[in-house]
Amino acid sequence: MNSNSHLYSGDIVAGSLLIPESRIVAGLLRKGVDNDQWHRAIVVDNLLQKRSPVSAKRQARLIKDRLSLMPQDFWELIEHSSHDVVKQALLAAAIKHSRLLGDFLDNIVRDHWRTFQKTLNKKDWEDYLNLCAQKDPYVENWTESTKRTLRQVVFRILAESSYIDGTKTKNLLPVIINTEVRNFLIANDEKYVLNCMESTG
Repeated sequence: MNSNSHLYSGDIVAGSLLIPESRIVAGLLRKGVDNDQWHRAIVVDNLLQKRSPVSAKRQARLIKDRLSLMPQDFWELIEHSSHDVVKQALLAAAIKHSRLLGDFLDNIVRDHWRTFQKTLNKKDWEDYLNLCAQKDPYVENWTESTKRTLRQVVFRILAESSYIDGTKTKNLLPVIINTEVRNFLIANDEKYVLNCMESTG
């Protein structure tokens, strides 16, 4: 979870799993680049291949914030593992960084599987935000635009990690956690993250 003083943060609006970009950032973190080298890689050399320096810095910061919550051997996993392993590993990092994402999996997705509802919809997200606001009144300060963007990003993450079949149909898919990712989460006592990821069970 992030260090924001509120239970729920809207930081996730900066991007979904960002798999290719995360591999690059993981490599930079493993090299231990300093601030100048980071700026050169992200802004000058535009390694993330973004249209503007602002977009590049914003997404690089989000990825760095996610990956920095994990130990260094996790960065190697991101940089060098297969696509299937990386997408689940990045989902784990995104859940640890965003309680908003984690609780959606843990509560809404899990409840849908339990009650045999096989499709997510816009109302599910609206109902979920109402629940979030009961736990953290700060959520009520989010604009409708922010709420809409958050929904789009969360559903995109679920599609990228194969929890739903796409952002339009939103049909739920069963997910088996990769052994390598599962073992990492267990070894690092990431019970909340693993529990969220096992929401289709």
